[in-house]
Amino acid sequence: MASKSTKTDHRSVNVGLMCDEKKVVGFDVVIVVCTSNQSAEDYWQNRLEKSEGVIPKTSVVCAVHEDWDGGAGNALGTLYAFQKAMKKYKGDLMGEMRSGKISVGLYHTAGKGTRLAPLPGSECNNKPGVKLPGLVTVDGENVPITILESVIRQTGLYASVRKGRLSVFWGDQIFVPSENIASSKPTHHADILAMLGSFPSAEEWKRRGLEKYGLILVNHEGNALQVEKVSHDTASKLLEGMGKMISAGTSLGSFSVSQELLSALLLEFKSELAAKKGKLDTDPHLWMPFTLPKDGYANLMTRKGTARDVALAHWSRMSEFAERFQSSETAFQSKHLLGAVDVGTEPYWWDYGQLKYFIANNLKMTDMKSEESRAMRRFFHVSSKNDVSGDVKLSDGTISLSSSIREGHAKGCVLVNCNIGHLEAENSVLVNVTAPSVKIKNRGVVYNVSEPSESLELEDGDVVVDVSYPDETKKGELKFVRMFSHKDTCGGKNWKLKTKGNTFTFEEIYLRNQSSDISHAVKSVKLRRQYSSNTLESKYSE
Repeated sequence: MASKSTKTDHRSVNVGLMCDEKKVVGFDVVIVVCTSNQSAEDYWQNRLEKSEGVIPKTSVVCAVHEDWDGGAGNALGTLYAFQKAMKKYKGDLMGEMRSGKISVGLYHTAGKGTRLAPLPGSECNNKPGVKLPGLVTVDGENVPITILESVIRQTGLYASVRKGRLSVFWGDQIFVPSENIASSKPTHHADILAMLGSFPSAEEWKRRGLEKYGLILVNHEGNALQVEKVSHDTASKLLEGMGKMISAGTSLGSFSVSQELLSALLLEFKSELAAKKGKLDTDPHLWMPFTLPKDGYANLMTRKGTARDVALAHWSRMSEFAERFQSSETAFQSKHLLGAVDVGTEPYWWDYGQLKYFIANNLKMTDMKSEESRAMRRFFHVSSKNDVSGDVKLSDGTISLSSSIREGHAKGCVLVNCNIGHLEAENSVLVNVTAPSVKIKNRGVVYNVSEPSESLELEDGDVVVDVSYPDETKKGELKFVRMFSHKDTCGGKNWKLKTKGNTFTFEEIYLRNQSSDISHAVKSVKLRRQYSSNTLESKYSE
């Protein structure tokens, strides 16, 4: 993705606009959808209101949590979160959207973060709170930036062209379009972000492995269709009679809807929202039935495990909805509901939803010769001069932020908010680490570890985190445990297993932290880190 495009490359311009500290861009209203925990809602409401340089100072934050048994899916979940935000917002949110005065961004953060384990467990199940190599000022203190804050910073550029719309993003991936965002003004009631290119031949379709992805196809009228994991032959049959297809590309999933369509969807699913029952996702339950023929849709959904009669009934419901909606007085008199917003064929795409991607994308920052690395450092406000004190040797593009390393050597590493006596590290990521000595290499991770006395000597590729969870015997107090994993270990596949001799499984940590007060845990962890720092200071002052 990092190679140069034959078209004008807007990535550098877009990064510059995203990270401009003098003029922070963003949505007028920011809705954050947390997991089913009130403490997560409280934490993000407070954090985003006090973070500097993430959203404009005039932006209104509405953090809400999804108290929906079994999860609502990102379609019903979006509608339910917006409904909750309307009650929390001090004003007429829908009315202000209708008048075109405001833009609204909504960020989904739901999910256990199984594939990113054990890092979310170290944040009390607060997956979007996992830290990245950048600093933000919160309450006057420089602290590591979170994944969610990074996503909000990145997507804020769409706000200026989406007044009166609700824009929906996922809270674990950052993308920098190689197309001009200013040219992506809405043309349909719903639009979806996609990496569009010319419509491929059957040979190219197979060569690019497009049957493995959710795809957006665009015809000669600019109308988009959603298909999911289909062959070129299947797609061609589905598209018969729908006009000439001129472009196709991988869907990023993120979308926006007009105020008119949003209102109509809230009314259509009024009973599900009131009962908090059902689970619907945007791709299979909105965009696909909106844009595909009846039998084609039913065939695809049957392959996904949905009973054919259920699929046919849902298609009929959405078809009838679309017909009613399009016959009403609407802002866009389009015969098609869905359009596409092109992010270019070669955007920078930094996914932090899996441990292997977390490691790879963070270490990407150390490649001093790469244009993408330079863009990443610029986005995260990482200067060319390392912020580190102590007699440590940094080489091979090592990045150090707000760290103190007394002695040692770090080669090709990312160090964020670390206080370490002796360090020997190579090609590894260390975030919020306080310890007398650390040895690690080969894409290892040391994360949120506070060690007052023992040396950490880790094997190649080891991952180690400190985890807190409520003490059931002492109200208001926490217990701490050290959890280990490996760079090649998928937390999703090993969710119920005790990896590397751990006391608990990743799932057990998740369950123990469901009742955690995140804000309280953050304060306790900070005190624990301070104790380890004081112990380290005493040792070196002797």
